[in-house]
Amino acid sequence: MTKVVIIGGGPGGYEAALVAAQLGADVTVVDRDGIGGACVLTDCMPSKTLIATSVRNTYVREAHELGIHGSETGLNETDVDMATVNPRVKRLAKAQSEDTSARLVKEGIEIIPGEGRMVDPRIVAVGDRRIHADVVLLATGAHPRELPTAQPDGERILTWRHLYDLEELPERLIVVGSGVTGAEFANAYQALGSDVSLVSSRDRVMPTQDADAAEVLEGVFRRQGMRVLSNTRAESVTNTGDGVEVTLTDGRTVEGSHCLMTVGMIPNTVNLGLTEIGVHLDNGGFIQVDRVSRTSTPGVYAAGDCTGVNMLASVAAMQGRIAMWHALGEAVSPLKMSTVAATVFTHPELASVGTTEEDVRSGRVDARVVNLPLDTNPRAKMHNTRDGFVKLICRQHTGIVLGGVIVGPRASELILGVSVAVQQRLTVDEIAHTFAVYPSLSGSVTEAARSLMQASPE
Repeated sequence: MTKVVIIGGGPGGYEAALVAAQLGADVTVVDRDGIGGACVLTDCMPSKTLIATSVRNTYVREAHELGIHGSETGLNETDVDMATVNPRVKRLAKAQSEDTSARLVKEGIEIIPGEGRMVDPRIVAVGDRRIHADVVLLATGAHPRELPTAQPDGERILTWRHLYDLEELPERLIVVGSGVTGAEFANAYQALGSDVSLVSSRDRVMPTQDADAAEVLEGVFRRQGMRVLSNTRAESVTNTGDGVEVTLTDGRTVEGSHCLMTVGMIPNTVNLGLTEIGVHLDNGGFIQVDRVSRTSTPGVYAAGDCTGVNMLASVAAMQGRIAMWHALGEAVSPLKMSTVAATVFTHPELASVGTTEEDVRSGRVDARVVNLPLDTNPRAKMHNTRDGFVKLICRQHTGIVLGGVIVGPRASELILGVSVAVQQRLTVDEIAHTFAVYPSLSGSVTEAARSLMQASPE
């Protein structure tokens, strides 16, 4: 029986453990924080739970536009109680961690609490215990990057892992960093009732996302009262006792009650004994892996944020599964980044997959693009949805779907149809001939496909 030891119980680790157990391996997971890892306990699940609350609050506040009016107490005047919101966030995260842990135990997987360290390519140390392994998977994750001049204190200067200990809603929140994480939290706290300022180092928010999508969302942010400070960075952040003062690189200062730092991630690869056993790290400390999750040391694999390969829970999980399939002799397809779907959980949501419009504009891909605004969709009209679009990209001559972007409610769910098309190399004709419910937001996907159909030559 093959002995598999996994260091880290996040999505990359626990999904790998389930695959290995299914294939008959003897599996041990070494985990220091709780099964589910930072994704479940402090990052992805808590943030999306908070965002779900903020979206509900937005719907209530906008209910009058649909003819729904409250009594004298005022349905549309909401009061968000963070002393209720945050305990719920942590309670749900804990429950998810416990459910996942119970599933591992049910599958016969041993869980060892503690910190694992490599003392040999085939030996993992946990305290005084030495565990011999045929295969090792490193899935140790990452943690928030900190600036020397803006050290988080958990009270006024925060990382997102401090947010769920707050008992009150930040009155004036300054969010430093306008990438995906910064945009999500800025949007959520604005919807919950905070006065939000967003510091962006570029000329637009979410610079790595589709430009049209980022423009729509920045427009929503500004319309809702958010202050977006572009083309500048935080030079320093000071706790003033009853608030914070953020000094920007352009000389301006911004005052608020709290500051949330979202300036990237650092891999958890220190003190693991990796370089001593020949595991190569890049300049940022990320573990170097190939498309089947192998490191430079035979028998040692890695998955998830510690590899720096598109820091998404879904990617971590797939890396972990691929590692086990490969290590245990199963047929496996290497990780294909062009089929990865990703979502920004703002309101509206932004979801994308595959080829980008920038790829087309730059000439890297010969393709056609269509962009349909959601405000012409009947279901969107019913729900008073004004912001968003469906963008579809297909190969110039064959019509094979290469990618897409959706901005709108539940875009994270709607993108699946486009993802299936990209994965299975479907054509726009095939999507166009597929029935969509009427009325539905998904109808805009088939409509976009019809717009890209080309007439047959006579």
